[in-house]
Amino acid sequence: MILRIIPVREFILAAAIFLLLLLISTRHAAFISPSNLANVFNDTAPLMILALGQMVVILTRCIDLSVAANLALTGMVVAMLNVAVPGLPIPLIVMIAISLGAIMGAFNGILVWKLAIPPIVVTLGTMTIFRGIIFLISDGKWINAHEMSESFTAFPRAEIIGLPVLSWVAVVAVAVFGLMMSRTPLGRSIFAVGGNPHAAVYTGINVGKVQFLAFVLSGALAGLTGYLWVARYAVAYVDIAGGFELEVVAACVIGGISIAGGVGTVAGAVLGALFLGVVKNALPVVDISPFWQLAISGSAILIAVAFNARAGKTRGRIILKSAEHTS
Repeated sequence: MILRIIPVREFILAAAIFLLLLLISTRHAAFISPSNLANVFNDTAPLMILALGQMVVILTRCIDLSVAANLALTGMVVAMLNVAVPGLPIPLIVMIAISLGAIMGAFNGILVWKLAIPPIVVTLGTMTIFRGIIFLISDGKWINAHEMSESFTAFPRAEIIGLPVLSWVAVVAVAVFGLMMSRTPLGRSIFAVGGNPHAAVYTGINVGKVQFLAFVLSGALAGLTGYLWVARYAVAYVDIAGGFELEVVAACVIGGISIAGGVGTVAGAVLGALFLGVVKNALPVVDISPFWQLAISGSAILIAVAFNARAGKTRGRIILKSAEHTS
C-alpha cells in the first residue's frame, strides 16, 4: 500500500536516508536528536531550493550550470546595496534578489530558445560571465559581517516555531513547486516538453517558451538563495558557492530526475538534496575525511543513473510487449 502512495524511487531513497541516519547514530547518537536534525535541514535548505529550480530545467531536457554563479552575483549585489543603503527594507532586498536572479535566468533562456544554443554551452558561458561581473563590481574585495546591517543578516536566522526563516523558505518553495508541477498547466507543459517535445508541439505547447520559463524559475530561486546565503554566512566574495552547481545537479540525479527529461518529482529532488546534506554533515561527526563526500556523492550518482536507465529499458520492454499483443 505504501509503495502505491509513494513512488518506488522516492521510497528507496527515503529508506536509504533513514538507514544512513541509523548507521550514524551507532557512532554518534546525538546526530539524530531533533535539534541537530533541524540544523542539518537548515544547512541543506539552500541546496534544496536550488535543486527545485534545477529539477524544472532538467525536466525540459536542459541543464543550468550557472545557478551557483547566479547565486554569487546576486548575493554580492544585494550585499553592496545593503552597505550603500543600510536602511533598505528586507522585503525589498528579497524582491531585488529574486528579480535579478530571474533576469539572469531569462538571459540563459533567451539564448537557448531564440538562438538554439545547447543549454550546457549557454550556462557554462554565463557561469563564467557572472563570476567575472562579480569581480568587476567588487574589485575582488570581500564584504564582511561588520559592513552589513543587523537586519540584513538577522532575517534568514530568525526562528519561527523552532526553525530558522531559511528552513521555512525551503518548506514554502517545496510546497509551491509541488502544487505547480501537479496542478498547473505550466507543470504539465514542463513534463510534456521533457517527455516528448515533438508531440508537445502538436498539442499547442511552445517548447522554447516552456524551456525559457524553466530557466527563469531556476534563476529566480538562485537569486533568492543568493541573498539568504550571503546574509546567513555574513560574507560576500567572488568565489562564493564555487562548484555548488555540481551538488545541485547531483541532488537532482540522485533524486531520480532523469537527465533525458520528462521524468522526476519534487519529492525526489528534495530527498536527493537531503541525502547529500546528511552525508556532508555526518562525515566529520564519524571521523571520516570530507573528501570522501565526493566519492560517496559520485557513487550515488552512478547508482541513480543506472537505476534510471534500467527503469527506462523496462518501460521500453512493456511498450514493445503491448505492441506485440495488439498486432
